[in-house]
Amino acid sequence: MALAAPLLAHGLSPYAQDLAGRLAPPGPAHWFGTDELGRDIFARTVYGARVTLAIVALVGAVVVPIGLVVGTTAGYLGSYVDTALMRVTDIFLAFPRLVLALAFAAALGPGIENAVVAISLTAWPPYARLARAETIAIARSDYIAAVVLQGASTPRILLRHVMPLCLSSVVVRLTLDMAGIILTAAGLGFLGLGAQPPTPEWGAMVASGRDVILDQWWVATMPGFAIFIVSLGFNFLGDGLRDLLDPKQG
Repeated sequence: MALAAPLLAHGLSPYAQDLAGRLAPPGPAHWFGTDELGRDIFARTVYGARVTLAIVALVGAVVVPIGLVVGTTAGYLGSYVDTALMRVTDIFLAFPRLVLALAFAAALGPGIENAVVAISLTAWPPYARLARAETIAIARSDYIAAVVLQGASTPRILLRHVMPLCLSSVVVRLTLDMAGIILTAAGLGFLGLGAQPPTPEWGAMVASGRDVILDQWWVATMPGFAIFIVSLGFNFLGDGLRDLLDPKQG
């Protein structure tokens, strides 16, 4: 839907205003109705998928490497390195993710880039914990012992042998966390700390319809339903990947 937005929107612009047709209910001309500025909600919802999924993709591209590096380093080296890295991880885990993301976003300022940074700073600890647990088990294997005997350096062992074995579990966890990332991004947009107007972002669209939710329900309901559908889809995808990549499955 995000890739085919121009085709699905039937040439309608998500930015075009029509004050004479503001707050029009869903109908043949506007499938999802119009918002307070007369903009087509269906077009904005379709184009908004690009913004939301771009945020999710960027967050995933940031948190997976950070989680893998921190987790595998802590699990493989152990000792004081493990203690120091895990205490930092525990500090981030001690705060609710949304609250911490709001604090970072408020400090960095509104905008998509800052929203990605804020969400990434709060989302990496679970992946570090998971990678650490996987690494502790992998480091004791005969396979790693053989690599050590061959004279491989610690960075090479981590990058070439440990991280690839941890990647599948981390990817499955990321897919299951996509719904939470989407909700956090939408929450930042709802509070005005994410994408800024007139960018069609689902959280901001829900916020624009909260004042008319009782009379013009479609303004907030349609983007909210899109958030629900995409979050549910990522949950199903995560469950499927977990079943596919789980070595314990027959």
